[in-house]
Amino acid sequence: MKIQQIANVLTDKGSKYAVSGAQVASRDDVQKVLKKLCQKKKFAKATHNTWAVIFADGEQVKDDDGESGAGNIMLKILDQAQLHNRLIIVTRWYGGVHLGADRFRHVRTCVTEFMQEFCR
Repeated sequence: MKIQQIANVLTDKGSKYAVSGAQVASRDDVQKVLKKLCQKKKFAKATHNTWAVIFADGEQVKDDDGESGAGNIMLKILDQAQLHNRLIIVTRWYGGVHLGADRFRHVRTCVTEFMQEFCR
């Protein structure tokens, strides 16, 4: 499975964000993509690899990976775009300063940039 990626989407107060994604058809595919992504040491050591996908049958699956609420934001964007079978992963490397609600804006930015780049 090919993973598409924007390596450096934004930086805020030391936290860095990247976004990745791939076509998937099942939960097994999701796990394969996550495993492949985390084979890169940089992503394996990330503070958060938050992800979401809506399958063609309407099933919504997400994992906040400690970034509470981020998966729901991602699902909402995917649902509004009617984007199915596309796993999107937002990666954050914590920079030592809490971002508060800004982190949700950054998740939206990452997902939107990914969709503009790869989901036309």
